[in-house]
Amino acid sequence: MIIDENLLLENGAVYKDYADKEIIFHFGSIPQYYFQIVRGTVEVNTYHEDGKEFTFNILSAGQSVGTSLLLGKRQYPMNAVAKGDSRLLILPKDKFLKLICENHQIMLNILRHLSDRLFYKYVMLFNNSNSDPSTKIRSLLDYYKESSVSKEQYSYMVPLIRQQIANLTGLRVETVIRSIKKMEREHILKLIGRKILY
Repeated sequence: MIIDENLLLENGAVYKDYADKEIIFHFGSIPQYYFQIVRGTVEVNTYHEDGKEFTFNILSAGQSVGTSLLLGKRQYPMNAVAKGDSRLLILPKDKFLKLICENHQIMLNILRHLSDRLFYKYVMLFNNSNSDPSTKIRSLLDYYKESSVSKEQYSYMVPLIRQQIANLTGLRVETVIRSIKKMEREHILKLIGRKILY
């Protein structure tokens, strides 16, 4: 968790519930709130001119959405959409800026969080330039597994469906399906039904 829920509430944050596929903010809107996920999942995405979705990230409880854009004066270059019923804490921008200016530990937590997001973007940018689909998928799975407690082989249940993996890597879903089956044959991952163990 980036900022303690009680501290957010004490500083004027409120809970807001979002239904599945409900838009939290959209491309071109002006950042006005700090969003922290309490429950559920949020997908950060955009669409190409041909309508194909590109997913930047899939975030879960304890993470924030769009925080770096609160520190600048630019519009959102992406959408944030609830995936499943979700609850977020939202804090107006002016109160968020006051909170981080008055509390150095929170400022450090925000900077660590932004650093982690930049790391993810660099890793994914580099790996998405690779032509081998298995390498792209493996890099994504490595990133997700890094935050899990257990590092043993096949100990991590990947929280992504094939379409989400495709959207995060820029691959076609058919390519993801074929690559995952190949990776199973190579003992890189294990499939149990539709679940991927990595």
